[in-house]
Amino acid sequence: MQRIDQSFQLSPLGDAAIVVAFGKQISEEIHKKVKTFVTKLDKHPFDGLIEYVPAFTTVTLYYNPWVLSKGGVKSAYEEVKTIVEELLKAVDTNKEVKARQIEIPVCYEAEFSPDLAFVAEHNGLSKDEVIQIHTAGEYLVYMIGFAPGFPYLGGMNDNIAAPRKTNPRSAIPKGSVGIAGSQTGVYPLETPGGWQIIGRTPVSLFNPYRESPSLLQAGDIVTFTSISKEEYQEREERERES
Repeated sequence: MQRIDQSFQLSPLGDAAIVVAFGKQISEEIHKKVKTFVTKLDKHPFDGLIEYVPAFTTVTLYYNPWVLSKGGVKSAYEEVKTIVEELLKAVDTNKEVKARQIEIPVCYEAEFSPDLAFVAEHNGLSKDEVIQIHTAGEYLVYMIGFAPGFPYLGGMNDNIAAPRKTNPRSAIPKGSVGIAGSQTGVYPLETPGGWQIIGRTPVSLFNPYRESPSLLQAGDIVTFTSISKEEYQEREERERES
């Protein structure tokens, strides 16, 4: 059984959190370590653990220091550090963590894609070629952040990469699909933003009334499919009724 190796670092974050860093480079290998450790935490939470936040290369654990320091022999941080080290020893990186496959429909028509022409021109492509490349990929959800439910996706083809806008928009509509550098993502809520918007999905990525508010989670595999404006409107209506 292959365990997580010792190439991780533990460090305090204030007096009630610990950061587990598995590396400095964004990669599927590092993501797998993050995901397997998080899976272990799900199954074996410890007394005093409040929540954990996975990111590209780290997992931050927030804890109640009063619960962890009851014994009085060690500080709360030293107690958590020992617990985390033991958990890491028991994590098997060879074990496959089954990824959910999530298909997200996107309307790339002009009304929803104000920056599609720029992305195409920037890369010497037609708009149809940008859409074809964008829908051909499989995207790994590395983390959720920036806004509730916002997925940071890896795996985009560099042939459609584009820089962020020099002057960000004050409001990006909910469901907008954008490109920034070599990443693509979906705005779950209306927020300011500087990504190049190439389409919009009628699917709600964040709903606080759902049992799981965020549609996506780290480790999911996302694919995009192109739909017409009529299909967009039909799906949007179903989303409202659900």
